[in-house]
Amino acid sequence: MSINIGGLDAAIIIGYMLAVLAFGIWLGRGRQSATRYFLGDRSLPWGALLLSIVATETSTVTFLSLPGLAAAAGGNLTFLQITLGYIVGRIGVIFILLPLYFRGQPFTAYEVLETRFGTTSRRLVSSLFLLTRNASDALRLFLTALVLQIVLGLDLNVSVIIIGSVTILYTFIGGARSVIWNDCVQFFIYMLGAAAAAFVIIRVAPGGFEHILQFASDSDKLRILDFDMSLSKTSMTFWAGLAGGAFLTAATHGTDQMMVQRYLSARNQRDASLALGISGVIVLLQFMVFLLIGVGLAAMFDITDAGSAVDVRNDQLFPYFIVNYMPQGLLGITLAAVFAAAMSTLSSSLNSSAAAFINDIYLPLQKRDLDEAGKLIASRSATVVFGFAQIGIALAFGLIASNESIVANVLKISGFAAGPVLGLYVLGVFAPRVRQRSALTGFVVGVGVLSVIAYSTPVHWAWYALFGSVLTVMAGILANLLEGRKLEQ
Repeated sequence: MSINIGGLDAAIIIGYMLAVLAFGIWLGRGRQSATRYFLGDRSLPWGALLLSIVATETSTVTFLSLPGLAAAAGGNLTFLQITLGYIVGRIGVIFILLPLYFRGQPFTAYEVLETRFGTTSRRLVSSLFLLTRNASDALRLFLTALVLQIVLGLDLNVSVIIIGSVTILYTFIGGARSVIWNDCVQFFIYMLGAAAAAFVIIRVAPGGFEHILQFASDSDKLRILDFDMSLSKTSMTFWAGLAGGAFLTAATHGTDQMMVQRYLSARNQRDASLALGISGVIVLLQFMVFLLIGVGLAAMFDITDAGSAVDVRNDQLFPYFIVNYMPQGLLGITLAAVFAAAMSTLSSSLNSSAAAFINDIYLPLQKRDLDEAGKLIASRSATVVFGFAQIGIALAFGLIASNESIVANVLKISGFAAGPVLGLYVLGVFAPRVRQRSALTGFVVGVGVLSVIAYSTPVHWAWYALFGSVLTVMAGILANLLEGRKLEQ
């Protein structure tokens, strides 16, 4: 079912997509090379990289669902505690992993693993990245297409193809420069959309800002800290946020090619450190804005433990507000913000996937070196292939089901590798005697045990990266000790 939006709102949405495409094509002008295509000639300013890091980790799901956490009956600002771990994890990456990436001139995060362990480690982890990244981002594409279907009344398959094609085209032409500079624009677009929504909530809510504050105080909506020691509490706790969030960020921002590619695009290690370090503070402030929007929605719809004025699920409350309460013009801006949040992640996914495939798998298997023209053709071809793959997965998912729990489970599976991959890097840095075979044994054990924990226990997902990393390190060290004893015998 579609909603009736005005010509102005439709023009803003269509104009935004065309502007993104035109900007990406313009940035892609001039002679390209593999280094320019994947890393922007390693010359991009830290400010652009900072906004790109933040925009890339802010998907449509984050933009639309986070307000629902605070708006829900019993909800509050405790989810903000995970950003404390985000900041700590980034500091660890800056001092431990960034120096590894600035030894030489690698194209991908996984070249470091080959230097330490061997080719198999590099190819395995890179392949796992390609599988999980494209599967999870195809679902993000599907969720964004659902919004386009609702607001413009388009067929769902057509919506998937439109968003996917626009993202493929500007990523194909402009490469990393197009992705990163478009991320900067998209950051301001979705924050403008959030600000517009907050403004309307204050105006529409009965009693205005004063009522929202009173409601928030009476219902304990402004609570941030929760020192509960339980590992299975369904809401965020201080310890899960600090420890779990730190390991999660160390994994996603320290070993994931999509983020590492931004550091490698910096002029030097100092610029990469600045971009990564400050991004943690920006994410904290950004999450605060999204959660406070949720508090405002709770006050507006009088959501309490006793009930709600609207019969809408928590994560659908913000979308419901957008399509039913945003005035003409602001509706178009806010919906453009939804697409901005999605496209910043999807374009980064395509460019980083192509970089990993070409540099970790394709080029090492070639019997002769390719010239720059050949590398560029292969790189752009890989971008298109991964773009079509994500469109195909999104279309297939639309045929199978659109059940939210299925989406959540697939995204959970895609996150299993984050902790174990971090464990491999920890073994590489702090356990110099551990060899490749033992490290990969630890990795397999880490993924396996973590899968059991995720599906057989009530442990909160925030602990997954910590458990996965620790399990991999312990199993890797143990496997190496057993292997050493066999050799002695």
